[in-house]
Amino acid sequence: MRLRSVLCPGAALMLASLVAAEAASDVISLTASSFESVVNPEPLILVEFFAPWCGHCKALAPHYEEAATALKEKNIKIAKVDCVEEPDLCQAHEVQGYPTLKVFRNGSANDYTGPRKADGIISYMVKQSLPAVSDVTAANHEEFQKADKVVAIAYLASSTEAPAVEFSAAAEKHRDDYLFGLSTDKDAIAAAGVKPPAVVVYRSFDEPKTEYPLPVSAVTTAELEEWIADLAVPVIDEVSGENYAVYANSPKPLAYLFLDPSDEKKQAHIEAIRPVAQKYKAKVNFVWIDAIKFGDHAKALNIMDTKWPAFVVQDLKQQLKYPLDQSKDVTPEAAGEWVQQYLDGKLEPALKSAPIPETQDEPVFTLVGKQFDEIVFDDSKDVFLELYATWCGHCKRLKPIWDSLGEKYAPLKEKITIAKMEAQENDLPPSVPFRVAGFPTIKFKPAGTREFIDYDGDRTLESLVAFVEEHAKNSLELPKAEPVVPVEDAAQTPLAAETPVATPAASATPEAHDEL
Repeated sequence: MRLRSVLCPGAALMLASLVAAEAASDVISLTASSFESVVNPEPLILVEFFAPWCGHCKALAPHYEEAATALKEKNIKIAKVDCVEEPDLCQAHEVQGYPTLKVFRNGSANDYTGPRKADGIISYMVKQSLPAVSDVTAANHEEFQKADKVVAIAYLASSTEAPAVEFSAAAEKHRDDYLFGLSTDKDAIAAAGVKPPAVVVYRSFDEPKTEYPLPVSAVTTAELEEWIADLAVPVIDEVSGENYAVYANSPKPLAYLFLDPSDEKKQAHIEAIRPVAQKYKAKVNFVWIDAIKFGDHAKALNIMDTKWPAFVVQDLKQQLKYPLDQSKDVTPEAAGEWVQQYLDGKLEPALKSAPIPETQDEPVFTLVGKQFDEIVFDDSKDVFLELYATWCGHCKRLKPIWDSLGEKYAPLKEKITIAKMEAQENDLPPSVPFRVAGFPTIKFKPAGTREFIDYDGDRTLESLVAFVEEHAKNSLELPKAEPVVPVEDAAQTPLAAETPVATPAASATPEAHDEL
């Protein structure tokens, strides 16, 4: 009554609609008092730990609601916990970022590793609800073939016929990635048009049905995994944050076609490149990408002009980029020739580098890509290198400590180099055996070697110095400070103020003199 008296009719109507919407939600809201009673009895439930202010959580919310409604029909529950309201509950479940999603089976949790769009959540949770290998019969055969983007079915005369063991092992390892089924039903086998033993992959893209080449009875688990993984990647598809991991985890290089999605010729460009992608599919993955939305990614791949289409091949393992000259048109012939030259090892990667500094006035050497080999692979010196990003908060906190480290070893610049390099403005050359995965990345290269030692200790000056002293090949004994010789009392020696004082260094023989 009190609430109604202070709300205008419009506000009351809005409040009522919000309450109704909340009540109609198929996502279960959990609290500390209800969590165990709801979650622990469930054979399968997905729980999101979120914060109301989190932008990623807000973006996920409509997809989460849609998935909850669809999964409710399959008796799979979806729930959420507000970590602002329930901080202790979230801490107990080791939530360190938002949103965090966990799959619970009878109270036991595993991290959710699937997509964050409605269809991806639905697909992932349906796979979680099934055994690693589902029983496929004539009754569910057609439905099962289309139940996911990639479905593998083994057609066998009996459940123990080879390669049943190998197929089951692959299914256990990849139940989160693909849908696996096994059929001994003669009608289902007839409908598939295969002769047992056979393994078939059904896809919602490209060729819809692919049978493993004979003889399948001798196939290993590893061979099945490799075969299915290759088929799981389309000939050419749009790449985004949702599916980038598929390509990042592939051993193949990635060829990008950057396109303006508003270009009326967009689809024509994709179809023109498709035969090239098909030809090189065994060795290179092909994607097209929104050049407007992912303009920064284009720059990261050393595509500097906003001219689309653009084409670039990236060695993901080495993080090397090979952009096609943007003065040339991206034609199937040009793209095909570029890929072939890459595979033949005839291309030089485009390496981004800041200008070489005119002076090096600071105790820490400012390294750029053009100088990397010259400075870091100087055999006469130990090198301690920080790879940082300007925006990185951890790097900013490390800077005064790293500067102090440089100052400490400044008198020994002929023996050791303390260096830093802005990793987003400078590419590492192919000669470097590591890639940057986070900031700051700190590496030590002992003198006379090409090996890099990871530094993962405390970021204190004392710890850094101890690490240098442990791994340096050169002697890093700092020169002793020269003693101050007091001037005699002026009253006793009137000319003392005008007489130069001989220090030990000045009077030493050349053999004993230390060059600094």
